[in-house]
Amino acid sequence: MDTTTGSRGGYAKGRATQQEIIRTAILVFADVGYHGASLRDIAARAGISHPGLLHHFPNKAALLEAVLEYRDAVDQEAIREDLARGADEFDALVRVVERNRLRRPLVELFAGLSTEATSPDHPAHAFFQRRYTRLVADQAAHLRERAARGGLAPGVDPEQAARTLVALMDGLQVQWLLSLERPEADRLDMAADLKAYLTLILR
Repeated sequence: MDTTTGSRGGYAKGRATQQEIIRTAILVFADVGYHGASLRDIAARAGISHPGLLHHFPNKAALLEAVLEYRDAVDQEAIREDLARGADEFDALVRVVERNRLRRPLVELFAGLSTEATSPDHPAHAFFQRRYTRLVADQAAHLRERAARGGLAPGVDPEQAARTLVALMDGLQVQWLLSLERPEADRLDMAADLKAYLTLILR
């Protein structure tokens, strides 16, 4: 018997189960929030037993962390692919926003959790603190690089513009979600508004 092949098969099956749990948790967290969700409900919707879910994620906080890491990994991989195809950092950001129109559950999840997590006792509080610190620092670095090449509009401060850019992207997501009840032609165009801001600060 090829135990190596068996181990690989077991690992692949385990990874597939974890991914299904995470995808289901995204929908449940987005629907009822972190505090309103139960692991038993997530397990039932994922088609596994509660003990089976606990085998992969020992508690709800661990599952939440996996969900948040999954969301960031999706965005980071998309940005890497765009950069590899020749897009610059800001074009890649616009493309992330464009793709988010097709990922409503992820957008709903992030919008809800980022608000819930402002409470210091929320299990995602430290995650969002780190995330915003990293995002603002990354965007400020990109803007400073553009400034060094003469690529920023006069009077634009890279650090301030970075904070505004991150806040704009998150705020547009909330406004887009709230516009989805309107006819499609009247819904917010997140990518268009982001592009409009970038034309104000970039040359």
